[in-house]
Amino acid sequence: MKKKLTVLVLAFTMVFTMIALSACGGGSDEGAADSGDKYGEGYEFKQGFDLDYRPYSFVDDNGENGGFDVEMAQAVCEYYGWTYTAVPFNWDAKDAELNAGSCDCIWSGFTINGREDDYLWSKPYSDNTQKIMVKADSGIATLADLAGKKVGVQTATSAYDLLNDEEGQKPLADTFGALNVYDTYTIAITDLNAGAIDAVAVDVTRAQEAMAKDDSLVCLEENLGSEQYGIGFRKDDTELCEKVNAALDALAADGTVAEIAAKYPEIEEYITLGK
Repeated sequence: MKKKLTVLVLAFTMVFTMIALSACGGGSDEGAADSGDKYGEGYEFKQGFDLDYRPYSFVDDNGENGGFDVEMAQAVCEYYGWTYTAVPFNWDAKDAELNAGSCDCIWSGFTINGREDDYLWSKPYSDNTQKIMVKADSGIATLADLAGKKVGVQTATSAYDLLNDEEGQKPLADTFGALNVYDTYTIAITDLNAGAIDAVAVDVTRAQEAMAKDDSLVCLEENLGSEQYGIGFRKDDTELCEKVNAALDALAADGTVAEIAAKYPEIEEYITLGK
């Protein structure tokens, strides 16, 4: 009887030990996941971008996302093994989307200059200038020729800010017959072609994309201003910003940036990563 009891006790002890070891092993894996890199493999990276800012970001007529910035964000996700999620929006909603946590960043031809203290910025990745685009036969050749003319601009853009800044180009804007504000540059350019406005104040990179499709459009030689594009993060997302910066360096070094930029010849010369 004692022998049987001893065997039973040993059997129960072995079962208990196996359960305990299994529990410890499971707990260890779970703990590793909990204490691991928040931005490790499988992280869902949500890119916030302007749904109509070609060639950096856009949603086409078929609902597909595209553009240099979109492809770069997808390349960063592939580099880290992250899951990519697109968060397209109207540009004037960008801050609301970022602050609500709908996206991780604003990555869409986003101007650093003048906003240095408003966001945590990635390294600059593209140069840009502000231009005036007109019809080639408009008779407008200089900024002075815009006096009394109707000029369009997209809301919440650096061009808009520049034309409303007393230390920027507001003195010039005050000579316009009107400054018409649009939700997107696509609508503004449509109105320019229709004769509803005389000119569009626009980033040269966006203008290049439009002029590549329509040779009746030209830019004045004079610039309104110059700037650099970066990725805007929430100010406390330091670790995420650093990881994206590290990926940008790696993607520049292995030729991925150049490969993606070559798909968008209208802006290729402005991309500064790896140069």
